[in-house]
Order: sequence, then C-alpha cells, then structure tokens
Amino acid sequence: MSSHDSVQEQAHAPRRSKITPERAQEFYTAVLDLLRESGYESLTMEGVASRTRCGKSTLYRQWGSKPELVVAALHSTRRMLLSHIDTGSLAGDLREAAQAIGAGSGRDTPLMHALSHAALQSPELLCALRESLILPELAALDAMVRRAMERGEIPRDNPAAEFVSAQLLGVMRARPLLEAKIADAAYLTRFVESAIFPALGLDPADTGS
Repeated sequence: MSSHDSVQEQAHAPRRSKITPERAQEFYTAVLDLLRESGYESLTMEGVASRTRCGKSTLYRQWGSKPELVVAALHSTRRMLLSHIDTGSLAGDLREAAQAIGAGSGRDTPLMHALSHAALQSPELLCALRESLILPELAALDAMVRRAMERGEIPRDNPAAEFVSAQLLGVMRARPLLEAKIADAAYLTRFVESAIFPALGLDPADTGS
C-alpha cells in the first residue's frame, strides 16, 4: 500500500471521541438502568443519549452499536460481592453469601432477565453477562465449598457440593418467575438453611462462629 493510500485510509477511518473514564461510566450506568427499566429490545442509542444528555453520534463514534455499548457497560460493572467472605465455616459463609446476593438482587435480577434472551443469541453478549454478573460469584461460592472440604466440614465426595452455586444463584432468578417476588436476603437465608444445609449435611443450628 502506498503512503498516499495509507493517508486516505486514515482520513476515512472512524474517529473515536475522547471520553473520560468518569463520563464513560455515566453512559454505562444509563445503559444498565435503561435495561432494568425497559429491557434489551427497548434500549436504543437515542434513549441513552437522551438520558446522558449527549449527542447520539458520540455514542456511535465510541462504541459503534448498541450491542457493543451493552457489552462495555457489563464489563464495567464486574463486582466481587462474595470474594471477601470467609467466616471460618461453610454455614457462616453461605449465610453471608445469601445476605450479599439478596441485597443486590433488586438490581441484578431485572438486569439478568432483561438480557437473557438477547444473550442466548449473541455469544459476545452472553460472555459479557457471564463475566460481569455470574462467574465471579460462582467462583466465590465454589471456593467456600472447597475450603469446607479442606477443613473436613463436608466430605469431598458429597454429591450435593457441586450444585451449591447453581442452587443459590438459580433460585435468585427463579423466584420472580414463580412467585413474582425478588429473592431478598431473608428468603435466600431461609433457602440456604432449609435446602442447601441438609443436602450438605450441615446443622442449621450452626451459627458459623
């Protein structure tokens, strides 16, 4: 390619505007709020622009399309709600996990529901959803179970151990569909003590101290 062609190519290449990290986070917050309010199909670049008081062209220059903007917003929200939990017992860890997950379920559950259908049709969106909201908590719950095995609290061959994370995170999403209620901290604590503890052979009377 000649130097003249290279200059022409650069002249026609899309130019990204300079957006500060703080301003980008405003866009991401608006995207996630709109997803919770109206769902993925109703989300538009125009709506995000209106919510953040910017030009629609700014969003297109920076992210190119709605899916790219949603993926970026999801990656920006990766939270580690459970990674700090280590009470010294599995009973204590699971109770604290129930409290933490329940405290955030009012925001996380609507977002999961808003994105589920679209994510199944978009590998990139599904990957971002898993990395931001699901995998960090799966890893933390699996670590709690692994520590309990190392301490001898539960046998390594306990058949219920591999399903702890699926149960706890799954019921958070299932309760709104079954009962039209959010799986709050009180509900998840009861679920842990009534469904997960017996399967693991834990005593519900164990305070985790």
